Amino acid sequence: MKMGDIFVQLYIDKYTGTLSSVRFLDTETLLKLRPYELVYFGELQQVEPEEMGQDEKVEDANELQIFDITNIMRIRFGLNELKWDEKTANVAYGHSKDMAETDVFSHTSEKFGELSDRLKAGEVFYQVAGENIAANYTDAPAVMEGWLNSKGHRESLLNEEFTHIGVGVYKKHYTQNFIQEWEE
Repeated sequence: MKMGDIFVQLYIDKYTGTLSSVRFLDTETLLKLRPYELVYFGELQQVEPEEMGQDEKVEDANELQIFDITNIMRIRFGLNELKWDEKTANVAYGHSKDMAETDVFSHTSEKFGELSDRLKAGEVFYQVAGENIAANYTDAPAVMEGWLNSKGHRESLLNEEFTHIGVGVYKKHYTQNFIQEWEE
């Protein structure tokens, strides 16, 4: 929706039918992100790949935003906040990078195996684990809303057993690894 010089994007939680979040964008950002189907007359602003910010700083920021938004969503549904786990984040990043480099979108890596194999190799000790993956979303808020509105991803995101999270973003490939920390 357009409100004066600002565009407003509404995200709806399709499972509850409620407004999940609101995003405000200026014209330049709207044209860069293009979170819509495009029918356009006139000259369209072209975006150079480096302008899209596919560098490490933006990927790191997306990882932290996914962590923050995950906890906001969990609090909204009365669940515990997750703690950041660096080893789990390294495993998640490795999976995102592997998917991008091999152009294979899957929970299973030909080279590194299933989530359990990757967590073991990363020396992550856990009782229960889960994973969300996504590709080609514009940024962290968009991928989070996508996961919230997908049954299996939502179940992982809102699983009350999980205590820790690690997130990895690499070239628009997103991995969220959840664990219940091993208790001795």
